[in-house]
Amino acid sequence: MTESRQIDSLWLGADLVTMRDGRYHIISDGALAVEAGELIWVGPRAEMPAFRPRHQHRFDGGILTPGLIDCHTHLVFGGDRSAEFEQRLNGVSYADIAAQGGGILSTVHATREASEEQLVASARWRLQRLLAEGVTTVEIKSGYGLDESSELRMLSAIRRLGESVPADVVATCLAAHAFPPEFKQHPDGWVDLVCERILPQVKANGLADAVDAFCEHLAFSPAQVARVFDKAAELGLPVKLHAEQLSSLGGARLAASYGALSADHLEYATEEDARAMGERGTVAVLLPGAFYLLRETQRPPVALFRQHKVPMALASDANPGTSPALSLRLMLNMGCTLFGMTPEEALAGVTLWGAKALGLQHTHGSLEAGKVANFVHWPLARPAELAYWLGGELPCTVIYRGEAQ
Repeated sequence: MTESRQIDSLWLGADLVTMRDGRYHIISDGALAVEAGELIWVGPRAEMPAFRPRHQHRFDGGILTPGLIDCHTHLVFGGDRSAEFEQRLNGVSYADIAAQGGGILSTVHATREASEEQLVASARWRLQRLLAEGVTTVEIKSGYGLDESSELRMLSAIRRLGESVPADVVATCLAAHAFPPEFKQHPDGWVDLVCERILPQVKANGLADAVDAFCEHLAFSPAQVARVFDKAAELGLPVKLHAEQLSSLGGARLAASYGALSADHLEYATEEDARAMGERGTVAVLLPGAFYLLRETQRPPVALFRQHKVPMALASDANPGTSPALSLRLMLNMGCTLFGMTPEEALAGVTLWGAKALGLQHTHGSLEAGKVANFVHWPLARPAELAYWLGGELPCTVIYRGEAQ
């Protein structure tokens, strides 16, 4: 007779939507065994080894999915831009709003004025909305400080957030987000400062897990991005890129050439971009919130990403200007209705491929032994319902590192 193994917890009574290899891979009447915050066994309850759980949890049906992963957000910022949203809908042009000191510069001003404590407090409120819907891992970028001290303060605020919430918080340095007003006449000077001062401090103080940039005709050129990426590579920091959102500049190919974790937005990506990303394993992070709010019509080339085997992630892009989105589950529906993704692709986009976009695919994003015990119980019959229902918080039980929240 085999002796039973003592474990921390056992979770029974639901179907498992494992998302192994980015597919549903449903296990009916499944079981999850957890020890020290890690999944040590995943499978059908009927095949489960002998366990002696310190705590046993039994659901009355429903499904268990991996914890959701929001792999692209800008949750830390000062102020908000709701007044500008109203102005635009009342017919005021972007140029007039900018002339009044609006647009991204209004967020930069408010972020520079905010203390670290204020940035943490306001971001925590926004982050809690995401966590309530099953998010257990979130990436947050800097990029609204646009001076040395403010960028570092933003990253410090992101690290503090990670210490105060039941979620894995990944920090990304996006100092190359826009050109500060002080460098309007000398944009390369800002690139110099990012490379020579900000990134070395970020690395030395462990303030970020990756480096991002915005490659666009109204932001940074491919040559300027390459300088930032060269410095990141020198420092041993992985890279990702906002690319091909408004025009085709070859940013996605550039990102792939650096082995980037992801290229994000991608409405104007070409087949050459998709081929390069597929060859290097760079994830396509699709952001339907900004597409929706900006009323864009050029959709990202989902069919090309499928053809070239580019993993597709979905994210909220939560930010004050173009995607004030506080529901990752709404992004599942938008990914399906606006971009033509399937519900299975959409769920993979906020689980396994969201994890891969953060370099976490070996520890996060699917229900498999050896991965962290981040998962969510939903009182639903089918996983497609997660993308089907519009609005309203679906009741769910979030388990982070093996503990119910």
